[in-house]
Amino acid sequence: MPIKQLFTIITLWLATMGAALAQFDHTHAQWTALLKKHVVVLDGGKASQLRYAGMAADRAALHTYLETLAKVSEADFKGWNKSQQLAFLINAYNANMVEKILLRYPNIKSVWDYGKLFGNPFKDNFINLFGRKMTLDNIEHDTIRQPGAHDDPRIHFAVNCASIGCPMLREEAYAGDRIERQLEEQTVRFLSDRSRNRVNAEGKLEVSKIFDSSPWYGNDFRKGHKGFSTLEGFFAKYANLLTDNAEQQKLVRDGKAEIRHLDYDWGLNDAKK
Repeated sequence: MPIKQLFTIITLWLATMGAALAQFDHTHAQWTALLKKHVVVLDGGKASQLRYAGMAADRAALHTYLETLAKVSEADFKGWNKSQQLAFLINAYNANMVEKILLRYPNIKSVWDYGKLFGNPFKDNFINLFGRKMTLDNIEHDTIRQPGAHDDPRIHFAVNCASIGCPMLREEAYAGDRIERQLEEQTVRFLSDRSRNRVNAEGKLEVSKIFDSSPWYGNDFRKGHKGFSTLEGFFAKYANLLTDNAEQQKLVRDGKAEIRHLDYDWGLNDAKK
């Protein structure tokens, strides 16, 4: 084979490989740029709010990112590693939730303004993903939480339901090469928020409704995933975040603290400033 022809073949092959590698940005840089610009971190990093007015002004950039997600085929997705898949799904959930809020913003005070029976925002087929219409519930419950898919209860500190009671919307996108650190940091941030998780003066463990049983997610922490076989065992690992009192910490570590669930604030996590 002539050298010139061989060079042409190699050049075309490299171009094809380069295009394939550049097909999807696993750093989710577009989403990170929007989050860094509009997420307001509160209370030393334990909570956050989102400037929806700013996101509305950058709606075109948000749509560009959502279109990038929508172009990923299911076959391509299945070819990625588990960490890349999980990061993609969490980002897809969070970005589409923001888009859902913007459809009515500023005339919306809670995600439930859409309705709980008719118009339920979590069951609305408004998301374009894998070549079909999907719902927020499809992403979270049927894909992320599908048994054997990821089996990590910490995802509940990452997916964001646009509500004050929800664990914070992170100020950067999730990425496969650092998602383990990100999930652990989100866990620490949420459990450190004494307005939502704490030991009270009576030694009772008052925690977010997230940890309640079905239809909430307490059972996800009882399946033995990530070394947690009980909800009490999960809290035991993070006892020092829930109280500064040494005796109360021991109570939590010994699994002897009675668990109570706090009310959930469904108000919109909107930063007005």
